[in-house]
Parts: sequence; C-alpha cells; structure tokens
Amino acid sequence: MSDTESQVPSAAEPAADEPPASAPKASNPEDRFWVGFDLGGTKMLATVYNDEFEPVASKRKKTRGHEGVEAGLKRIADTITKACEEAGVSKKQLRGIGVGCPGPLDLDRGILFDAPNLGWQNVQLKKFLEDEFGCPATIMNDVDAGVYGEYRFGAAKKARCVLGVFPGTGIGGGCVYEGKILRGKTASCMEIGHIRVLPEGPLCGCGQQGCLEAVASRLAISAAAAQAAYRGQAPALMDSEGTDLADIRSGALADSVRRGDKVVERILREAASLIGVAVASVVHLISPDVVVLGGGLVEAMPKLFVDEVGKSARSHVMPAYEKSFKVVEAKLGDDAAVMGAAAWIRQTVEPTAAES
Repeated sequence: MSDTESQVPSAAEPAADEPPASAPKASNPEDRFWVGFDLGGTKMLATVYNDEFEPVASKRKKTRGHEGVEAGLKRIADTITKACEEAGVSKKQLRGIGVGCPGPLDLDRGILFDAPNLGWQNVQLKKFLEDEFGCPATIMNDVDAGVYGEYRFGAAKKARCVLGVFPGTGIGGGCVYEGKILRGKTASCMEIGHIRVLPEGPLCGCGQQGCLEAVASRLAISAAAAQAAYRGQAPALMDSEGTDLADIRSGALADSVRRGDKVVERILREAASLIGVAVASVVHLISPDVVVLGGGLVEAMPKLFVDEVGKSARSHVMPAYEKSFKVVEAKLGDDAAVMGAAAWIRQTVEPTAAES
C-alpha cells in the first residue's frame, strides 16, 4: 500500500524477507502461480502465491527511485525473480503479475505516468513485465490493490460495496463494487483525500484549499502536533521526538497519546472526525456496506480511528443511512496490496476465479 509506514530493513537480504519455513513449495511443473507486487516510495515487495492464494515466497527491497527508471525496472524484475527462485517457481509456471503502484496511471495500457517520491515518468510497466516474464501483467492504484485485498481476503470479505480509506502521508481511497474495482475510463478514481471538507482551509498539495489531505493526513496531523509540542502543550512528544516532522510518525503520535498528551489526542480525533465527514459524502453516493480503514495511523490507533470516523460519518448522513454501513479496521496490513494485486491479475485472466 502506499503509506503503511512499515519499517524497511537496512540489511541487503534481511531474514525477515525469507519465506516461512512451512510455506508450500512448487513441486509439480503443472502448478500455477501468481505474483503480487507492491511498488512504494521507499520499498518494493513481491510475493508469489499458489492457486489457493497461499504465500509461497516473498522478497522485499528498498525502491531507490532516485537511481532512475532503468535501474528501477531492473530492481523490480530482480525482486520478482528472486521471490520465484526461493519458491522454486519457473517463468513457465507464472500465470500473471499484478502491481499496485502510486501516482496517475493509464490502467489499460499499463503506463505509470508520474510516480510521486520516485521521479519516474511515462513508465511502460505492463509491457516491461510481460516481455520480461512472458505472462500477463496489470498495474493498478496501490490503494485499489489494498482495498481489493481486504475485499477478497480480509476485513470486507463478501461485502457488496466496500469503501477503503487509508490515511498516511496523504489519504488514499478505493472502492470495490460487486466484485469490481470502481475506476474511470482509463484511470483510477475515489480520490477521497481531495474532497473539500473545509472550503477556506489550508492549501493542499493538489493546489486546492481545504482538501481532506490538507487537514487529516498523517503529515497534517504531525505538523499540528509539532506546533503543540513547540508551544509546550505536548511534553511527551517533545521529550521523545521533538518538533521534527520526519520523526513524528504514526507510532510516535500513538505513544504521545498513551503518555498523556491530551492536545495530540484532540488533534487526532478532530482529523478522524473530518475523515468521517468525507466518508459520509461517499456514503450518500454509493452506499457502501463496509468502510475499511487502513494505513499506518489506523494500525497505530485502530480504536480511536474506527470509533471517531464511524461516529462522525453517522452524524453527517441522512437518517436512512445511519445503520447501513459498518466501519472496520483493515486486517491484512502490508499484505493487502500484494494479495489484492495478485488476486486482481487472476480475476483479469480468469474472470470466474473470484467466484470460486
């Protein structure tokens, strides 16, 4: 997913990247396998799944986007290759590769137009992977991948309509409607982070004022918390992290609340309440039966966010909708995007697969 704030191991080949000892291994040349790939700004993760979507092997590497597109594509291919080698899976056994990635995409042609935090532009990722591995490939928005993963395997299994909201550095959104990812003609949609919740609010990175991201993302929350620490209103945060935004991440905010910084808790609850306002707007449009909250902030403080977003959303919808949806915490963590991407490429290649 795009910002779950997972820690990237510093070693080149960390033990944490190794598949579990009990993981199933390829033994029959007729076995079929699917690859899910999560391309993030700081890390990339490839996981090989069998037909039952049991993970066979995973490989994680730092993305190192600053090295350029050519080096980045080679790194992607090497990560997938190493995961397949550890699984004992040959290229002939691969049936598809699904990639969740950030930024504006051409979903049909598989082009990554402009990847934030990577500096990559107009990357023909689908063609590259299909030429390299000789199997179908698809790219998708990373939050769409995570929401689809939660729909197929996690907190929203068998829901008719799932809205996913993932607050992190920004705020990503995605929707699965009757088993299909809701999308535009060529691009992804559900940009819930750019719903305007405070028309005269602060400037957003997109150039508009008062977007949800500008007031309720982890970056916005951290900035407000840093100001509180500077003013002496958050002594626990000041003691542990100071006022450097780079250090005030989700875990630090959660620790600040646990240690009694009431102002930080209020900042978080106000942000969660604004997320609920945006969720209410979407409820009126598509009436999801499940709203899944994920990302680093939610993982660090699940009860606070689930309770506050749910309460706020219900207070801002028409009475007929108050009991029509539930708000839940995502279950799959970092695995959501890779599982969702692998499941989506299989659904693309075999449209009836999701029904089995």
